[in-house]
Amino acid sequence: MDIHFTVAELPDLAAYRALVAAAWGEPGPDNLKRLDHSLLFVCAYDAARLVGFVNVAWDGGVHAFLLDPTAHPEYQRRGLGRELVGRAAEEARERGMHWLHVDFEAHLTGFYRACGFQATEAGLMRLA
Repeated sequence: MDIHFTVAELPDLAAYRALVAAAWGEPGPDNLKRLDHSLLFVCAYDAARLVGFVNVAWDGGVHAFLLDPTAHPEYQRRGLGRELVGRAAEEARERGMHWLHVDFEAHLTGFYRACGFQATEAGLMRLA
């Protein structure tokens, strides 16, 4: 893989939607406005093709939140996801964050442990 990464450079909407569709089976958002409020995001490209993405939101203080880590299915299980998360964590640290939070489903525990996350007690309230 000859992957290069960008930080805080918006991906092309069509490329982002194609990545989301391939990885999650849904078309993705109609725009990228939600990224206006992000602390940062990291994109991974194989040549000009968007193959990975992760968003880091924040609380305006020292807590950051990992959202939407996505690797194209053709690039999964090759370290791309861990690299995206690692770069996002390092960039968040450099921007003054003290904590990086993530919520995930049980089947992803191994992936997030491999990325360096530790188990904590947390609460979740379904609003919709």
